Amino acid sequence: MLNLNEIKKPIAAEIDVFEEKFKASMQSSVPLLDRITHYIVKRKGKQIRPMFVFFTASLCGGINEATHRGAALVELVHTASLVHDDVVDNSYQRRGFFSINALWKNKIAVLVGDFLLTKGMLLSLENNDFELLRILSNAVKQMSEGELLQFEKARRMNVDESVYYEVIRQKTASLIASCCACGASSAGADAETIEKMRLFGEKVGIAFQIKDDMFDFGTDDVGKPLGIDIKEKKVTLPLIYALNHTTSSEKRRIVNLIKNHNEEPDKVAEVVKFVHQTGGLQYAETQMQKYQNEAFEILNTFPQGEARTGLEQLVRYTIERNK
Repeated sequence: MLNLNEIKKPIAAEIDVFEEKFKASMQSSVPLLDRITHYIVKRKGKQIRPMFVFFTASLCGGINEATHRGAALVELVHTASLVHDDVVDNSYQRRGFFSINALWKNKIAVLVGDFLLTKGMLLSLENNDFELLRILSNAVKQMSEGELLQFEKARRMNVDESVYYEVIRQKTASLIASCCACGASSAGADAETIEKMRLFGEKVGIAFQIKDDMFDFGTDDVGKPLGIDIKEKKVTLPLIYALNHTTSSEKRRIVNLIKNHNEEPDKVAEVVKFVHQTGGLQYAETQMQKYQNEAFEILNTFPQGEARTGLEQLVRYTIERNK
């Protein structure tokens, strides 16, 4: 599989410019905020979301200043959501480094997340990018609803597939969908094309999340299962399938292990083994492939070229990754 730098080549110059603009978009006159945003910029992720924005814009008419602002808006919203997530999840690590709440405590982390979110909104408002702001505001609403729906349903450990898909469509897929919609909108695409690209991103996001779910149970190329989702009592697709394809007594036993023994490694290993034996992982794999194929069907309605190839490679990298 191609590495990210090879995939990025057609838009590498644009990404370099974006990085500088993104850094500038986070500047503040408050020294503490500047220290924290500097820490965030130094530990940036792979920038897959801005890449989706740039490739989509390139496919739908061409990259321009609005595309750069759209990419910055997406990344500001994404970063804000990660900072807030770490507070919600009580997590002290992010990408192998200390999280903001670990270094500066929860109160400051929440305020930093709010600051980043507002910076993104102002960037759009000051440039009259109302459509970009509408797309991202809708994504933030959905992300919040998805998280709350997951909290509500996870307690009962009785989630069916339709609820699971609604959670991940809102919680994970909505942001990737908004990247693609922003890219198309910034390039001046019509409403039908913007919606088509939004749907493409949504399907990629769903496939991405299913892949993420599978890591928890260990796959051939990942090795040792993590079991983190089980410890956090998260109901994932492999587990849903396994629970729905076993006897009622076995289902009760597994649910009891997750609810009451999720801190015990041997019990978590039992749940992992149960999911493997019941075919949960194979089922999740087929569903992931289904959504990936549906995304490619949409992409293939666009003309061939560097941008379409870049998006295809980016999707494969996102979904077929090993970690």
